[in-house]
Amino acid sequence: MEANALILEQGLVLLAAGMAIVFAFLYVLVLVVRLTARIVPRFNHILPDATPKVPTRPAAAAAIVTDHSAVAAVIAAAASR
Repeated sequence: MEANALILEQGLVLLAAGMAIVFAFLYVLVLVVRLTARIVPRFNHILPDATPKVPTRPAAAAAIVTDHSAVAAVIAAAASR
């Protein structure tokens, strides 16, 4: 009976130690991320972000989108079957 109690006690100690290690690691990880978030913007002038490009649509795609008569003709042909 004492052997089971000893094993249970060792299991609980191992559980507490593992949880403490994980909690400490996550706490340090949060601190490092916050510190990095404060430090990195100071060096943004070295490698600035590229200016976002304005997406352009090709003229052919714009004509297809605005030409609804062809779509209507296809729908009418499909509906007549």
